[in-house]
Amino acid sequence: MKRSDRQQAITDLLVVEGEVDLDDLAARFGVSRMTIHRDLDDLEAAGVLRKIRGGATIRAGTQFESDFRIRERQDSDAKSAMADVALQLVEPGMTVMINDGSMAATLGQRLIEKRPLTVITNNAAVMDALRGEAGITLIALGGVYSAKFNAYLGKVTEDALAGLRADIAFISTPAVSGLDVFHMDDPVLRTKRAMMDHAATRCLIVNHARFGRAALHRLAGLDEFDHIITDAPPADDTRDVLSRAGLTLTIANAGKTET
Repeated sequence: MKRSDRQQAITDLLVVEGEVDLDDLAARFGVSRMTIHRDLDDLEAAGVLRKIRGGATIRAGTQFESDFRIRERQDSDAKSAMADVALQLVEPGMTVMINDGSMAATLGQRLIEKRPLTVITNNAAVMDALRGEAGITLIALGGVYSAKFNAYLGKVTEDALAGLRADIAFISTPAVSGLDVFHMDDPVLRTKRAMMDHAATRCLIVNHARFGRAALHRLAGLDEFDHIITDAPPADDTRDVLSRAGLTLTIANAGKTET
């Protein structure tokens, strides 16, 4: 098997399993542990995974988020369910901000259901989906392109946002701990924060598995969002924290809200 094919196969396993064992990979592909080490080093350098003792994972850490190409292949049902709920907050004629991320890409691609709209985004997947669509005025934010996040980031992006306003901003996140929202990448966080600061209504969209996790940088408090949407009930202790704070959590698969 070619090196590139083997690394793609490792990536495919990670999408399904979330974590791989070095010895298992060596046995599966009939190569040495050192060869697998080099494969994992290459994939880590590309931002696909992070190495851990005895293997590798794509699960988020305080300073790691997996590559967009990995995340776009995961949790499609959960993303669709959350997009269904988020779309209920959008009305024709609105100006909508969509941030980076695979969840945001799923929602952004479905905004044509609510046209006419003006859509402001730094998410390359959303740009690709909406360019040329009748009834969509697309404001594509420039900046430095990040393949890892499939988005445009940096000062050019933030300066562009400073002159714009939206009716609603949809913000996604890989980590919520207690009553705080986090992200591991500072340029990504700054763009999310700029979108929040220039939108009349803010909606946080977060997979239930991301509750109870922290990352390097604090983005915001949960109370800064007008809506919080997830795909399934998080752990009881998380729900208790939200309840005591008087925050409403919309659980998409349940089709109801909980306080």
